[in-house]
Amino acid sequence: MAVEQWNDPIQVGFENETSGGARVILGPLDALKCLADLWPSARGLRYLKARSTCRAALDGRKSVEEARAEFVAAAEEAKLKVN
Repeated sequence: MAVEQWNDPIQVGFENETSGGARVILGPLDALKCLADLWPSARGLRYLKARSTCRAALDGRKSVEEARAEFVAAAEEAKLKVN
């Protein structure tokens, strides 16, 4: 499996993150790790869609930019800071 990356990385702020409160997400694989390990306990429909779309992007069924858009929507739904 090739490591896919987004054209424009995303910086996501987490209040509970010990390393300065922010993580840079480079692509769908990073996003899946973030969704699994760092996400707030409130997980809505956008969270589920982002997880699904990131997996699909890694399998080549969706584009990495579609996955990026869904990840950003999930972060906004969770009220996380996104840059």
